[in-house]
Amino acid sequence: MHAETAESRARFSDRVLGFMERVEHRTAKTPEEKEAVYRLRYEAYVRNGLIEPRHDSRLYDPFYDDAPNAWVTSTFVDGEFAATVRINLAVDERTPLPSLSVFSDLIVPQLRAGLVVVDFTRAAARLEVSKQHSELPYAAMRPAYLAAQHFQADFAIATVRAEHVTFYRRVFNYVPLCEPRHYPNVYAKIVCMRANMHVGKEEFEARYPFYRSTVAERDALFGPAPPRRPASRLPEYERRVGA
Repeated sequence: MHAETAESRARFSDRVLGFMERVEHRTAKTPEEKEAVYRLRYEAYVRNGLIEPRHDSRLYDPFYDDAPNAWVTSTFVDGEFAATVRINLAVDERTPLPSLSVFSDLIVPQLRAGLVVVDFTRAAARLEVSKQHSELPYAAMRPAYLAAQHFQADFAIATVRAEHVTFYRRVFNYVPLCEPRHYPNVYAKIVCMRANMHVGKEEFEARYPFYRSTVAERDALFGPAPPRRPASRLPEYERRVGA
């Protein structure tokens, strides 16, 4: 059984690695690139019954999308725009962070402890590309993982629909922090999940080698990396909360 599992994992990794050769990640910068993101989000959210149809056919959050701590990423397959995810970086509770609107009781203590948090929201994919390529979800979330590495995050936060908790736990080692909660303007209950970015990096990238990256690739997406942190305050935080 163990040999079969290892073999199936190897085949899966090889398949996704081959798929990743056709994938490119970019940060949406021009008005046209951003507009494409807002429309793709809208299509995905309406299709999944998360929001009501709107006359402008776009899903745009000025406060979070235009914040200086935001990166709206686009994933392309064979040059076709296929998926997007927004990344917000926070080092204190005054920073615009989508998860704070509902989960401040869970996130603020981390920020007050001096921890670095990256928050992933507004994930969406084009339906026809998803149907054609089962590997797309893994490619679409890769910029989020790269951001956590680039900004030396202590925790990665994902706010996901309750039915997606198992996927995030199994693939990305996220842990749910609460029961599902109501989320503003979304017709679904949302769970706040967290991954400790100091644990299991080597094991994770050995299992999913397509998540490995270079400094040059991360710099191209997010700009020059910040200076290396002398030490994370995570151990002190975990001792205090008994994690």
